[in-house]
Amino acid sequence: MSLRRLLCAAASRRPAPVRCRRGSPLHTAPVACSDRSAPVFSRALAFGDRIALVDQHGRHTYKDLYHHSLRLSRELCRLLGCAGGDLQEERVSFMCSNDVSYVVAQWASWMSGGVAVPLYRKHPQAELEYVIRDSRSAVVLAGREYVELLGPVVGRLGVPLLPLPPTVYGAAAEAPGEWRVPEQNWRDRGAMIIYTSGTTGRPKGVLSTHHNIRAMVTGLVHKWAWTKDDVILHSLPLHHVHGVVNKLLCPLWVGATCVMLPEFSAELVWEKLLSSEAPRINVFMAVPTIYAKLMDYYDKHFTQPHVQDFVRAVCEEKIRLMVSGSAALPLPVLEKWQRVTGHTLLERYGMTEIGMALSNPLTTARTPGSVGTPLPGVEVRIVSENPKKEGYPYVLHAEGNEKETKVTPGFTEKEGELLVRGPSVFREYWDKPEETRNAFTCDGWFKTGVSWPRTPCPLSCCWWKRSHGTRWGRSTREISSGSSTRVTRVPRGQAPVSQRPL
Repeated sequence: MSLRRLLCAAASRRPAPVRCRRGSPLHTAPVACSDRSAPVFSRALAFGDRIALVDQHGRHTYKDLYHHSLRLSRELCRLLGCAGGDLQEERVSFMCSNDVSYVVAQWASWMSGGVAVPLYRKHPQAELEYVIRDSRSAVVLAGREYVELLGPVVGRLGVPLLPLPPTVYGAAAEAPGEWRVPEQNWRDRGAMIIYTSGTTGRPKGVLSTHHNIRAMVTGLVHKWAWTKDDVILHSLPLHHVHGVVNKLLCPLWVGATCVMLPEFSAELVWEKLLSSEAPRINVFMAVPTIYAKLMDYYDKHFTQPHVQDFVRAVCEEKIRLMVSGSAALPLPVLEKWQRVTGHTLLERYGMTEIGMALSNPLTTARTPGSVGTPLPGVEVRIVSENPKKEGYPYVLHAEGNEKETKVTPGFTEKEGELLVRGPSVFREYWDKPEETRNAFTCDGWFKTGVSWPRTPCPLSCCWWKRSHGTRWGRSTREISSGSSTRVTRVPRGQAPVSQRPL
């Protein structure tokens, strides 16, 4: 049903309530491999004929994704002369649209033992050439619409180009004979290189292992209560953690459905959010600018009171989770979105090198401007340089995890640098050992290069809070939010640190 027809129908009916089963248990599919760090594709066959993706080409089951990916991994190995089926962490760059081809290229890279390096279609050729050359990619995969674009780039670099077969986009897939994914110890193997935006220098490749990615995914699955019944609307680019991990790998991990749009369109997003057609969207994540554009569209096209009532009713009753990230969320945007949809956007904090580190709670009250508490397994510290230059390298102001926050007496309201430690923290900057060493303290904490002020708080009632008027003191690394953060007091009964849920 088109958005116009949908809104016309709003005058005569209210949507039937759709209750959010927040308390339902997570769907746990058996992993095909005993290695607990095995990639998401190892879970796909357990979900079989469930719908994994809906895109402009149609509907694609988990079984289809697995078999298409396995066939492509075989072609990759044949092209690169890898008879054993293991590329030994050779880099595989790929450019695909936001559709089934992206997942197949990513999974095929992993199935063949390669490191996936996503390319962004809107980057200029010089930047594409830089990423392919810097990562020393052995091959470039191309969706059918990007073969012509990438041809001159790979020609200059002397790298083979492998177009995805047309069958990926619609035909049901069958298992490719006797070809199988070799048994691997996935834990410490490189999985993905995502390049920073390069605002403080040339982009650096952030190399995450399969164990890192699993920690990112399972932390969010737990925190945000993902289940196989969820349906997420995906309209973000797929060369950053937000689009790749939060919005794609999380639903695929639990057997949920991802509805993928080729690119963002305010009209199409509203149409999908308000539609009653199956699969019905119940999860949405975006950046603040997208929420602002959606409200601009709302102001221009949803002017009648009965239409506004319909929009709010659908969003309140049908959608269980709306998340904002990748930049600071302005308070006016948060407040207006709440009036329009009834949802207080869930804010979280992360960056390319660490995945998600902090998140607001799923079910209890959220504090505007707060990015919540540390995710499972994530530890954070606020520190400053030791002026004595001897003994311990830094002075500890405060530290916290998912259960508690401790503040050093005398260091309330003292600004310091944020440090992060945990299983989601990346392995290295690709081919930059000195930069990698400099990114960590001598005792293994990642230095975010971000200055965080803080205010007093009692132990079990702390939130890591953004100060929207202050710019983060970024030193050498890229960050996915644009405001500073502090710890602040929250009334008891509102989301203490010990409440669970990367």
